[in-house]
Amino acid sequence: MSDIGAPAGLGTALGDTAALIGRHLRHLRRTPEKVIAITLTPVTMVIVLGYLFASVVTVTGSGEYHDYVMAGVFAQVGLTCVGVAALGVAADLRTGLIDRFRSLPMGRATVLVGHTAADLLTTATATGAVALAGLGVGWRIHKDLGSAALGFVLVLAFAYAMLWLGALIGMVLSNAEAINGISALFLVALSFLSNSFMPLTGLPGWLRAVAEWNPVSLVAGACRELWGNAPAVVGDSLPDRHPVLLAVIVVAGLLAVLIPVDLRIYRTAVTR
Repeated sequence: MSDIGAPAGLGTALGDTAALIGRHLRHLRRTPEKVIAITLTPVTMVIVLGYLFASVVTVTGSGEYHDYVMAGVFAQVGLTCVGVAALGVAADLRTGLIDRFRSLPMGRATVLVGHTAADLLTTATATGAVALAGLGVGWRIHKDLGSAALGFVLVLAFAYAMLWLGALIGMVLSNAEAINGISALFLVALSFLSNSFMPLTGLPGWLRAVAEWNPVSLVAGACRELWGNAPAVVGDSLPDRHPVLLAVIVVAGLLAVLIPVDLRIYRTAVTR
């Protein structure tokens, strides 16, 4: 199995990637619970937070609570990708599917790229479902179409980074029970130690700094800025003043680190 830049050429690599994406999507038709796993939790959060908490939670300097919380729910969609990708990659390694791919003239990177790209399409579908649920509870975007689109691009870029993180976990752990435990830890810790559902004003100074630099907080804050959902009163910390710039830098940094690390570990996993 060659690298993606091997003599087979870029066109062949893209063709192999497209074939693997098609395989994953056909498999998805037989296992629709994968889409449900990505979609159900954030859609439930939209309904619970939008209807039950909106009347009792007030965000200082903001409009409606559901305008504030939706960006955090979209970021949560990205976090659910960790477990989905980890379980999928671990299953492929455990069942010997990767060994069959090794006998084919395709690049090593192609397998992971195809896997994460197919999962990203699934995540985009889930993101659309969450957006529809948000519109149903009263969420609205108050900026122009370009800013709105950039917000969704950022959400999907963050989700893509989380898919590569999930693939890494799946290759390292391979045990489904361990993967489920780690994925749940990521989902709970990064969701609630962030500004996804509440402002961070009540946290102690050191904990607030940690939460402000949480990638989930950065992505949620950037989306609020891009969608016109940000509170009128913001803090004076760097993440509060420049959420979009910092979110783009952090997401790009995650991808720049995770993709090469994943590919290196994958090469080791398929040759041992």
